[in-house]
Amino acid sequence: MKAIAVSKFKDAPEVMELPTPTLRPGTLLIRVAAAGINPYDWKLIDGIMDGHMKHQFPLIMGNDAAGTVEAVGEGVTRFKAGDNVYGQFIHSPIGEGAYAEYAIVPEKALISGTPEKASMLEAAAIPTAGMTAQQLIEKSGLKHEQILLLIGATGGVGSFVTQLATMQGIYVIATVGDEKDVERVTKLGAKETINYKKLSVEQQIKTKYPDGVDGLIDVASNPDAFKTMSGLVKKGGVALTTTFVADDNDLKEKGLTGGNFEMKGTVASLDALTDAVDSGLLHVPVEQVISLDEVPAAIALSRQAKGKGKTVIKIN
Repeated sequence: MKAIAVSKFKDAPEVMELPTPTLRPGTLLIRVAAAGINPYDWKLIDGIMDGHMKHQFPLIMGNDAAGTVEAVGEGVTRFKAGDNVYGQFIHSPIGEGAYAEYAIVPEKALISGTPEKASMLEAAAIPTAGMTAQQLIEKSGLKHEQILLLIGATGGVGSFVTQLATMQGIYVIATVGDEKDVERVTKLGAKETINYKKLSVEQQIKTKYPDGVDGLIDVASNPDAFKTMSGLVKKGGVALTTTFVADDNDLKEKGLTGGNFEMKGTVASLDALTDAVDSGLLHVPVEQVISLDEVPAAIALSRQAKGKGKTVIKIN
């Protein structure tokens, strides 16, 4: 089968011909229809989990995916052949990933039935970005009509945060890089936009909201920029970052809660997103669809944080 893999940590990913995975007890063999690209995928091939989980090489990349169960191993009860499933395919050993025509996934992995009103391409874009956004908003504790400053609104997580926050009546101020972004995030629910390439986000917020905003969700900033952005949040507010650049002492001095945030996925979280998609409340922001052959170039762009919306790989 065709797959995207590396032969050792920090190698450039490449297209390889590899054996189709062999079914084991308690696992599913899934014919992968589509896989979503996330920064965590290339962090794994850089060795972020080395020493924490078993790895195997060639290491097939990929976590988020959607596909159809081809066969089930002994003892599997949740799914049967022919079921359409999606979720996070990551498991031990790392290297049996989703950037492949077939993937083997334990029944106990974070997977569930696909949304009825989403295509396989859309379903593959949901898991990591959708659950991260969902849990960021829950963690923020922001309520109806409170003001959220969202840094990094145009990426996959930001696109979901904008929608899910808007669904709860939270007033979203989104940072954007061009006019096309303005149109896109406004359509997703943002009430205000600030073009960070033309204007100072800091000055714009201080001028319009001298008392500060209620919360900050930042999925893009470096340590210095996050420190500046968190200074725009009023005392008693919340500042969260997914890039692990928060200084807890600095936030404490500012009277803020929050800090570094890591998503912990659950099937319940995934099913809540499924319900939101099927009810028509949540739009899945697939920005680009590529082939397996185009993945190495797309990973290089992801490393440079140049992604907009979600990039999804069409596989089968």
